[in-house]
Amino acid sequence: MVPLRKKIIRIFGFISGSVVLSIIMAAIAFKYLDSPKAKITRTEIGIMNEKYQLYQAEIDALNKSIKELEARDNKIYRTIFEATPLPDSIRFGKNYSEIDFSKYKYKSVDEILESMEEKIATIKNRIQTQKKSYDSLQVYAATKEVMLKRIPAIQPVSNKDLSRVASGFGYRIDPVYKTPKMHTGLDFAAPIGTPIYATADGIVRDASFDAGGYGNHVIINHGYGYQTLYGHMIRIKAHGGEQVKRGQVIGYVGSTGKSTGPHCHYEVIKNNTKIDPIHYFFNDLSPTDYERMIKISAANNQSFD
Repeated sequence: MVPLRKKIIRIFGFISGSVVLSIIMAAIAFKYLDSPKAKITRTEIGIMNEKYQLYQAEIDALNKSIKELEARDNKIYRTIFEATPLPDSIRFGKNYSEIDFSKYKYKSVDEILESMEEKIATIKNRIQTQKKSYDSLQVYAATKEVMLKRIPAIQPVSNKDLSRVASGFGYRIDPVYKTPKMHTGLDFAAPIGTPIYATADGIVRDASFDAGGYGNHVIINHGYGYQTLYGHMIRIKAHGGEQVKRGQVIGYVGSTGKSTGPHCHYEVIKNNTKIDPIHYFFNDLSPTDYERMIKISAANNQSFD
């Protein structure tokens, strides 16, 4: 017969083992098995994460699009029409003289999502503002038809595939002295004899030979502060004092003057300051081609003159 003492020890051991086993099983279940509440929480977190990713992607896409529109509006279109650029306070509908302390506060998940929705609403408002800006520019265009014809708006040579842009505006390597030098126009490489077109209506101010650099060249005065220059022609067709129209042939590509190969050196001059012609092909280029043209002309290569 088993003594009572041993029975008590066995019972205690069984109970202790059961308790320990229960604790281990509970720990495993807690770690690897979700409770109904945990499953709901995990599902909600997954949904919120998906919403966050979608909102962020939409915000990034909208921001990129509207920034490009706003930049072109202020720096190109409104400059062309001599209209006042729209300040950020109007575009964003916000007073930037006041500090927004709310963005420094702790935010819950719902508040973060709400904040992102507000950002999207702000961007959409900017898009509406931009549309209204374009509407106002259409009014300018209707009242300034003559002016528009006299603003450079096409490329000086046929260049549909953009393959003829050889060197852009800015510091480039001089082909003769091999040192950095300011290149004040765009070089369009083309075979000798390729037609060169007036890029806007105007009056030929100069059609002559410049032994110092441009060779056979033409300068057109378009009025409204604009002039254009076309250099290194093999032959000049236009003559001084002639009124020319946009798209009219004024000469032919050559390599006269300071030139290392046949090309047309093209300049846009606004109020006696030489500016980058890249922004004055808006009758010729789609938005995609415009971006490509900027990348091509920005290449830090050697100029032709």
